Amino acid sequence: MATIQEATLSVPDVSCGHCVQTINSTLSVLVGVETVSTDIATKSVQVRYDANQVSMEQIEAALDDVGYTVSKEPRPMPRRSGKPLRLA
Repeated sequence: MATIQEATLSVPDVSCGHCVQTINSTLSVLVGVETVSTDIATKSVQVRYDANQVSMEQIEAALDDVGYTVSKEPRPMPRRSGKPLRLA
């Protein structure tokens, strides 16, 4: 029985199309990974995987092997309220 998990990983070093291609191709060949989506703007990687076939540790190790470290720090959320900043 498949145990499908979804995770969003913070990968601060994502900065260009080459990064996206490298990450997506690296993770998509792992047995158990169903989908991978990398976003440059948020520097994040969304991955859907079968936890019975691949672990999060294996996913993170595969990223590390190609030069992308997963940040354990929470991503800062954009400010959505409050007074506008006046930088004059």
